[in-house]
Amino acid sequence: MVAIIDYDAGNVRSLQFALERLGVESVLTADPQVIKVAEKVIFPGQGAAGSAMEKLQQTGLDQLIPTLQQPVLGICLGMQLLCDATEEWDVKGLGIVSGKVIRFSDQVKVPQMGWNTISKLQTTLFNGIKEEDFMYLVHSYYVPLLPETIAQSDYDGAYSVALQKDNFYGVQFHPEKSSTAGSQLLQNFLAL
Repeated sequence: MVAIIDYDAGNVRSLQFALERLGVESVLTADPQVIKVAEKVIFPGQGAAGSAMEKLQQTGLDQLIPTLQQPVLGICLGMQLLCDATEEWDVKGLGIVSGKVIRFSDQVKVPQMGWNTISKLQTTLFNGIKEEDFMYLVHSYYVPLLPETIAQSDYDGAYSVALQKDNFYGVQFHPEKSSTAGSQLLQNFLAL
């Protein structure tokens, strides 16, 4: 069973539909007991970092998530919150990945919205996905290149479009909205 963490941070229906198309049952939950025993955990998110972290703190999920032992996939804001901190509202993150999320400069249109290529793909998370495949992104903040970077994209310079630290994975793009390549990434995560 796949647990999708429910903390009111974005519409998760498209993610649930994407998993259904792969024949996978998921449950949207904030129940720590359900999350702890799930085979896989997806930590989605879109919206503001500040209100998202407040919700995680109110439910104690900010304490639970870093202790999870099974594969965890952070998506978009979910990936950013795996980091130490974000410039958005000057929010402290979960501290799983050492790094600070920063805002794109005023030199580019913000948010970056639409399709962009991914490159320098590492790990089995990207099996069957080609260099320069396109993924769908919507974000104003980004994770710089870090030792945990397992894929990058380029917008206002190179940045981390995917991260891995132990059993924690993060992708800045929305795999559930990224056509065949996104579906392949979800399959790869489910196969971990």
